[in-house]
Amino acid sequence: MRRVTGYAAEVTISDGQRFTSLGGVVVRNRRLVLLWLRRQALRLANSHGLPLAAEPVRLSAGEDVRPVHFHGSGAPEELRRWATHGPHQDHAIRALEAGFPALFTVSDPAVGLSLTLAGWHGRPADR
Repeated sequence: MRRVTGYAAEVTISDGQRFTSLGGVVVRNRRLVLLWLRRQALRLANSHGLPLAAEPVRLSAGEDVRPVHFHGSGAPEELRRWATHGPHQDHAIRALEAGFPALFTVSDPAVGLSLTLAGWHGRPADR
């Protein structure tokens, strides 16, 4: 039996029939997964994908997701709330600790898209 070490995270967007990855990362622990997912949620919420100010922990260059433009929905506020609200973060880290994926999805009904933040134990192919 092969032991899986490390964690993966990805941000995807879907129209209900197809999905595409906006970007992802492989990191060594669940806290880095959560840090990366929070960074992406805030980037997408605060500036629709424009670069933010430098942060104290940098994973590596080029790991931010591609920008998304939201169309008249509450998606940016939901992403911001998920990234900054302690109970949401506690729930996500507990899910990862228990071996379950951490998932959060927001919808943009104006254009029929949903955006999902996902983190899990394993490699990207294990999702």
